[in-house]
Amino acid sequence: MYKADRTRRRVVVHGVFISMSTMAYLGIDVAKRKVDVALLRPDGKVRSKAVLNTTAGAAELLAWVARYHEGPVHACLEATGTYGLALAEALADAGYVVSLVNPARIAAYARSRLTRSKTDAVDARLIAGFCAKETPPRWVPPSPEIRALQAWVRRLDALDQMRTQELNRLAAEPADAAVRASIQHVVDLLEDEMQTLRARIHDHFDAHPGLRAQRDLLTSIPGIGQATAAVLLAEFGGLTQFRQAAACAAYAGLVPQHRESGTSVRHKPVLSKLGVPLLRKALFYPAMVALRFNPIIVAFGERLRQKGKHKMVVIGAAMHKLVHLAYGVLKTGKAFDPKYRLVP
Repeated sequence: MYKADRTRRRVVVHGVFISMSTMAYLGIDVAKRKVDVALLRPDGKVRSKAVLNTTAGAAELLAWVARYHEGPVHACLEATGTYGLALAEALADAGYVVSLVNPARIAAYARSRLTRSKTDAVDARLIAGFCAKETPPRWVPPSPEIRALQAWVRRLDALDQMRTQELNRLAAEPADAAVRASIQHVVDLLEDEMQTLRARIHDHFDAHPGLRAQRDLLTSIPGIGQATAAVLLAEFGGLTQFRQAAACAAYAGLVPQHRESGTSVRHKPVLSKLGVPLLRKALFYPAMVALRFNPIIVAFGERLRQKGKHKMVVIGAAMHKLVHLAYGVLKTGKAFDPKYRLVP
């Protein structure tokens, strides 16, 4: 799978020639309890290892990499949730270039290489090869205040999902009175905890004036309230880290996906959804509000309706436009203005 062509100073990774340098590539396959890694060295040799997904395991991994490579390291892992974040932060703190990659890209790369086996060790080697070939962009760890906000926002969303499940069970009107009382008790507990988290998030903004200023800029946009602003700041990690508003929309999965081929395949464009689901969830109802009260989006929605666009297409476009407006106010540091020109 991997071999070096020393005469041409190139490495063959999954059948693809890659120029050799002093950079080593660390492919990381993250699971809940353990982490499988593959270190692709400049000479084409690959070292593999598995460590526990703990703080001690991260320290063991750093020592292991240093034993086999003294130069720069580009580490790559899939952005699959919270299990790999602590490891990614440890690698970034150690001076590694770290990339968090959409799992869909890794899956597509595996298909392009006709990979037949799928184990954690094989996946780690595949990710190392992907990193060497594609050199994905560097991930910048969020600030401590953003990390805390992100944890609380995600926890609040998880509690909201549990509350919805319990309310659905209650709506089914179970015959047993004790069951109904139990469900209502859980709903009350969840609502109390959600209220506590909302208060904590509010206090968090008050304790960080810079973060509060960003929230106030976002809430100046008709349609975006404090809850939505908290999700945007938590999940985007600061919208201004993106070069363009379009990149923010793509990150949220709010860009159209086209499927056309020849003369026979002509599917209607749909939202790609290759992004953060919580962002789309948080923007859905604000988009509906903005279509009624935000002058820019009201006019935008009306133009789409006149073209015969479906209601859900209009809402999706409004969600996309809200991201552009959010990026604009944060980029310029100015509150929303109906005459405001969107930042590209």
